[in-house]
Amino acid sequence: MPTKLQERDFAGTPYVPVYVMLPLGVVNLKSELVDPDGLVKQLKVLKSLKVDGVMVDCWWGVVEAHAPQEYNWNGYRRLFQIVRELKMKLQVVMSFHECGGNVGDDVCIPLPHWVAEIGRSNPDIFFTDRAGRRNPECLSWGVDKERVLRGRTGVEVYFDYMRSFRVEFHEFFEDGVISMIVVGLGPRGELRYPCNPVKHGWRYPGIGEFQCYDRYMLKSLQKAAEIRGHSFWARGPENAGSYNSRPHETGFFCDGGDYDGYYGRFFLKWYSQGLVDHGDRVLSLAKLAFEGTCIAAKVSSSNAILNFASTACYQASIGGKTASHAAELTAGYYNSCNRDGYAAIMAMLKRHGAAICFTCSQMSMVDHHMDFSESLADPEGLTWQVITADHNLGSKCCLDASIPVASENSFPCHDREGYSNLLEKAKPVGDPDGRHFSAFTYLRLNPLLMERQNLVEFEQFVKRMHGEAVLEYQT
Repeated sequence: MPTKLQERDFAGTPYVPVYVMLPLGVVNLKSELVDPDGLVKQLKVLKSLKVDGVMVDCWWGVVEAHAPQEYNWNGYRRLFQIVRELKMKLQVVMSFHECGGNVGDDVCIPLPHWVAEIGRSNPDIFFTDRAGRRNPECLSWGVDKERVLRGRTGVEVYFDYMRSFRVEFHEFFEDGVISMIVVGLGPRGELRYPCNPVKHGWRYPGIGEFQCYDRYMLKSLQKAAEIRGHSFWARGPENAGSYNSRPHETGFFCDGGDYDGYYGRFFLKWYSQGLVDHGDRVLSLAKLAFEGTCIAAKVSSSNAILNFASTACYQASIGGKTASHAAELTAGYYNSCNRDGYAAIMAMLKRHGAAICFTCSQMSMVDHHMDFSESLADPEGLTWQVITADHNLGSKCCLDASIPVASENSFPCHDREGYSNLLEKAKPVGDPDGRHFSAFTYLRLNPLLMERQNLVEFEQFVKRMHGEAVLEYQT
């Protein structure tokens, strides 16, 4: 047997546009473009490789930093002008979360100062764990409809920001320079609860904790319990362990645990529905603000385990040991072994005509240097579930539901084997309908990518994504 499979020739396959993610701090806290001359040189190199465009985070903490509805887009306008002059495209992320503290974050960009000021007097605007620890990484969606932000609700704040962006950069939309808006919906921009903050002591492979103890979320839980007719259920689980617990160590997540009892099912349905409702509210306003432009939402996926940054991992039911999929439950994905936790999310995205963005690994589990045995994680299985879903449970997969699927890599990638794995995921072999990713974003622009040999490999990758012939890959 050969030690390695023959690399596939992607000549003639569908064209998948390739974007490159810009550095997190490309625009600084003063809303100034950092090193524009150096950036222009790098972008010209990318343009020569036929890269389609770049992705950039528009940080809430930069643009609306000092006072409500006072927006400073200066640094982003200069950046967008450069991109347009080079005849490249833009994917723009509405980043309503803080930057810093997660793996891969090399700058610190907190939420706006005026929001932090409100949080000092009313810390319940932030997600809160059972011990009362607050997480200022993003706003609790308990305040989505509460006028606690200087007279505005959470969703009004998001909408005003998005509307300001749309007005400010009108000509970039009209010219087609801005090809997609990714709407931030939670920590790291992902639609999930911040269940595993490193700052609160979480470490891989801990299951994380439920984040529903701010007074606004508890008020919602109280209302749901009363409607259900069991007001004493207006509480979070008391036996769900701590951030670094394993499922079998808890009474809630263990086999036969409370997660599958009457109260557990009620609580998990309410908790996960809060996730879907938040996405529904924000995306409905994003669709209004960006009418005619593709909008997208990030869903936590395979990189959740691989980069230690989130725990919406796929804790597979290996030997019946983790039927609860505990880490997904604390993240808000009600995806236990007998339930599809992604169907409701996909249905919500389809209602708004939104694409789904998720991170896929350029490595298979057998290739990866990490040991997944402790977490019983299956990131490839999760990616497959998110893309194809479970038809036995009556759900619709992304591709069958005509939801565009965009993706990015989970780790820096510079080698041919890694690129080949990404290509196989972007353009699955043997799919009778020829389905494929709508776009791919490379993580991320840095000096290492600009090294000559790495550029050679990256150029081959771009050509293969575009379906062009690459001689050395043909038999």
